[in-house]
Amino acid sequence: MTISTVDIATRVHNHNWKIDPIVRSLIDMDFYKLLMCQFVLRNSPDTLVRSKLINRTSAVRLGELIDEGELREQLDHVRSLKLSRGESTWLRGNTFYGKRQMFRPGFMEWFEELRLPPYQLQRRDGQFELTFEGKWPEVMLWEIPALAVITELRSRAVLKRLGRFELQVLYARGMARIWEKMERLRRLDGLQLADFGTRRRHSWLWQDWCVQALIEGLGDKFVGTSNCLIAMRREVEAIGTNAHELPMVYAALANCDEELLDAPYRVMRQWQREHDGNLRIFLSDTFGTPEFLTRAPEWLASWTGIRIDSGQPEVMAQLALEWWQNRGEDPATKRIIFSDGLDVDKIEYLQHRFGEQSRVSFGWGTLLTNDFRGLVSEDGLAPLSVVCKAVSADGRPTVKLSDNPLKALGPKNEIERYCSVFGVGNQEPIDLEV
Repeated sequence: MTISTVDIATRVHNHNWKIDPIVRSLIDMDFYKLLMCQFVLRNSPDTLVRSKLINRTSAVRLGELIDEGELREQLDHVRSLKLSRGESTWLRGNTFYGKRQMFRPGFMEWFEELRLPPYQLQRRDGQFELTFEGKWPEVMLWEIPALAVITELRSRAVLKRLGRFELQVLYARGMARIWEKMERLRRLDGLQLADFGTRRRHSWLWQDWCVQALIEGLGDKFVGTSNCLIAMRREVEAIGTNAHELPMVYAALANCDEELLDAPYRVMRQWQREHDGNLRIFLSDTFGTPEFLTRAPEWLASWTGIRIDSGQPEVMAQLALEWWQNRGEDPATKRIIFSDGLDVDKIEYLQHRFGEQSRVSFGWGTLLTNDFRGLVSEDGLAPLSVVCKAVSADGRPTVKLSDNPLKALGPKNEIERYCSVFGVGNQEPIDLEV
């Protein structure tokens, strides 16, 4: 593997987007999206989905900050991308999680011909309304590039106000901040950490730099990246399994309360068949972790582990440990992946708290690849809480409850109905950092 150094400040100062497009490949994509896309193409290829960009940091008026012409230009560029021969060879022939041919020939033939479907864009109340509609396997692949484009254009809009030397100082401070974080993290015994920072990164160049820094700074404590293009170029593991979108859409398609309650477990049953018992990490919080574990079938306890993505992480992890123990499983053999709002203090705390009780790992996202807080005078680079979610399936609204009510998504009456069906009571609101 070759470690390359790029003068990021100079590239930013002299931005020519033809040299530095925000999204430069269809596999500048989180690994879990490709796994989910293959799953959907096989199990629900004709479901019609509408997805939408949602800026939860509403005080940042993206529609006033970002030039609409630039946004359209970047989105149109994404639509022009097609899988290259080298990228196809890597996906077809590489070993992922110890398994060769993770991606089946039928999926690869479909993906090799794919161009992303059209988008709809308008301004409203100082924000952009960016939506995508069409068949689920195609629409779902817009999530990562759409978020990457929005967040980097926001960064570029702020950086345009800085001169050459200010940019040099900014990136020097940003690099020093990342290195100081790594100096703390590499002291942690047993640490296993992956980069999950694609969706809300400062920029492609910065995420790539961060991953190279993690490779050098953490050694074997760094286990890989969710970004397929970076994994391929830097010769590290591609990391990821599945996300909330699957149970959200399956639940929206349910025809009765019984089917609604079964929707998250139906996803797991089909996922287990899809991967022949591999990739058995379940995400529990789509409709509330306590409720999910209470109703979970016995066979789910044999899965490898859980990803915790909302709520109080120590509370949810303790619930999982007790759930495994009550079902005759040894918690020490199970993996707990923390992936919500992580930074060094939280990673240190959770590693010390659970590192001897289970196999702990971390998917470090926004505050790895987009932490420039306080490094420009007006703090205009503080990261956004922005998501791109499926909002309807075959014309029915989708819902996500989460373990934090501030992360709930969907029409109010549908959220109330889901809370009633799943038995979700009062939840503690937790401020959304990222």
